[in-house]
Amino acid sequence: MHNEAPIIRRKSKRIYVGKVPVGDGAPIAVQSMTNTRTTDVEATVNQIKALERVGVDIVRISVPTMDAAEAFRLIKQQVNVPLVADIHFDYRIALKVAEYGVDCLRINPGNIGNNER
Repeated sequence: MHNEAPIIRRKSKRIYVGKVPVGDGAPIAVQSMTNTRTTDVEATVNQIKALERVGVDIVRISVPTMDAAEAFRLIKQQVNVPLVADIHFDYRIALKVAEYGVDCLRINPGNIGNNER
């Protein structure tokens, strides 16, 4: 069955995740997230490449530790799809993946930003 109801999209500012436009009427980008341990570079790369093959436009990866940030660097070198680093607790991890060419950062403000973090 085909849904004939129009899709109503809210007005937003266009940004780019890598070369993929998001917002302001851009085509809806298909996104997914890995469920591997980021430090398992081979498994994470294999999962991302499988997602690329089925047409995913953007992939999010959890980067909870500095070891995961180092793994991110190796992963980024082996895939073509834009990567979003999901950062919790330690802003320094965000700075590290920024050095490694992350396409977008997802910061959880409930976990970052107080005097302890």
